[in-house]
Parts: sequence; C-alpha cells; structure tokens
Amino acid sequence: MSQDNVLSNRIILANNVKRLRSKLKIKREELSLALGFDNSYISKLEKGKINITIDKLSVIADYFNVDLVDLFIKS
Repeated sequence: MSQDNVLSNRIILANNVKRLRSKLKIKREELSLALGFDNSYISKLEKGKINITIDKLSVIADYFNVDLVDLFIKS
C-alpha cells in the first residue's frame, strides 16, 4: 500500500469518527472517557495523525454500533 493510500485512509477514518461523534452530539472528551482512550489520542485520531490498532478500531466501531469497515468508507 502506498504512503498516499495510508494517508487517505487515515483522513477517511478521521472524518468518519468526527461525523459519528457529531451525530451523537458528544464532545471529544466524552468519547475518550467512553472508549477508555486518552483525549489527546482521540484528537490525533480525528486529525489523521496516528496509526491505530485493529483492537482500538474494533472498540470504536462497537461504540458507534457500526461495522469496522464502515469506518473506512468515504462519505
């Protein structure tokens, strides 16, 4: 996978997490507490700045009640 694809996937993930959080009308701090992640981690995730493990992706997908693949679908 090219570096461009990796960055593109990070941005798609970031946008989807922000969109899902906004849909629930919760703040980033609330999401971080609910997921058990540090607030700065969620901030970096929503900016597309980090690599994330499949385990953490699963936690996020479960929280939002979506399939893991849905986090990577461009909307």
